[in-house]
Amino acid sequence: MPAVVNREECVSCGTCVEECPEEAIKLDDEEIAVVDPEKCTECGTCVEACPSEAIHIE
Repeated sequence: MPAVVNREECVSCGTCVEECPEEAIKLDDEEIAVVDPEKCTECGTCVEACPSEAIHIE
């Protein structure tokens, strides 16, 4: 399973977008992180980088 973002905990900082080595994350129109499951390799970089702990891998 790809990384999952808890929309209620995301603070729209963009750190995950910057840190993702696969460019699998972008901010949507509401500035909330969204993971592209086709690109996500479940490396966990975004989980470690997220300051609000809004991302996890199932």
